[in-house]
Amino acid sequence: MSLLSTFKRALGMAPVVHPVDRSMAKRWVKQRLLSVYPELRGDPKALETAYRSLSLDPQPGAPGEPDVVFEIHAHREPDRE
Repeated sequence: MSLLSTFKRALGMAPVVHPVDRSMAKRWVKQRLLSVYPELRGDPKALETAYRSLSLDPQPGAPGEPDVVFEIHAHREPDRE
């Protein structure tokens, strides 16, 4: 790890995420949403709305983790029957 990346991490600057990594993360999250909420299947507009309602931002990884970690924070709990 370089001195510059250590300095940026200490300041809390978000790391640069490659577009391919970002699209892979988006696809993974949408697949998880479909498995948790089966009612979103066949409704791409509702799936995109559910995806955008999540707080999904790249975070710098802790020591021993990858450089970029995506944390998901849901604003509501799923309905339980």
